[in-house]
Amino acid sequence: MYDVIILGAGPAGISASLYTKRANLETLILYNDESGLEKASLIENYYGFKNGISGKELYETGIEQAKNIGVEVKKEEVVKIENNMEYFKIVTTNNEYQTKNLILATGNKKNKPKIKGIEKFEGKGVSYCAICDGFFYRNRSVSVLGSGNYAIAETNELINIADNITILTNGEKAPEFRADNVTIDTKEIEEIEGEDKVEKIKFKDGSTLKTDGIFVAQGVAGSSEFAKKLGIMTNKDKIIVNENMETNIKGIYACGDCTGGLLQVSKAVYEGAKAGLQVIHSRKY
Repeated sequence: MYDVIILGAGPAGISASLYTKRANLETLILYNDESGLEKASLIENYYGFKNGISGKELYETGIEQAKNIGVEVKKEEVVKIENNMEYFKIVTTNNEYQTKNLILATGNKKNKPKIKGIEKFEGKGVSYCAICDGFFYRNRSVSVLGSGNYAIAETNELINIADNITILTNGEKAPEFRADNVTIDTKEIEEIEGEDKVEKIKFKDGSTLKTDGIFVAQGVAGSSEFAKKLGIMTNKDKIIVNENMETNIKGIYACGDCTGGLLQVSKAVYEGAKAGLQVIHSRKY
């Protein structure tokens, strides 16, 4: 059982860990996807570097800094988070972890695919949370859009609910997954069609697939996806927090780009520090 688990190894997550670990809290950082910081060739507007610094170097140095003070840092993809009231269970592709506090700091990933009709039918057959909305599709035919571990995790949530499930990879390589009521279609998608709700998917080769609902699980799940599944309040994919980086779920905090506002390293470091300090002051450990 960890005192705090932090999802994300960017400036916000690392900053939070520096405070919690120095307060002698058992701290684990889990990260998987690349950071947007790594793509910055030169950062010249951050304090302390007279000649600037590359985003990649700043990112890697931050991770080493956390490791040097004893923070556990593991590169594992998180596919599921469960709130068991007394603690949170974090499920990765390799392990399961338990923690008393959780900090979401995975940035603001854009996992929404650019497919015609996807925004039109959000809430009308297009969902981003199988555990939230799967119940409404019991004994029906549904689709899961994605090809990675996140898509497989969402499919597993639906296996005992829906009659038939089609994993749509949209041109990506098919995952190695088998189940009696699951098929995989690798064709590229042209459009999602229907009148008042999702009715079918049209592929670029002209073929179609009838479906009652589509669960979007493209790429790697980020902070906003987990927030929605946990019942955390969001506003247009930005996590809503108070001045102490607390969400509406006790024991869960968010910091960095996932909270919106100024998308800068300085803001991420500040919010990470606030989140780490609030975990310390919460006494939930």
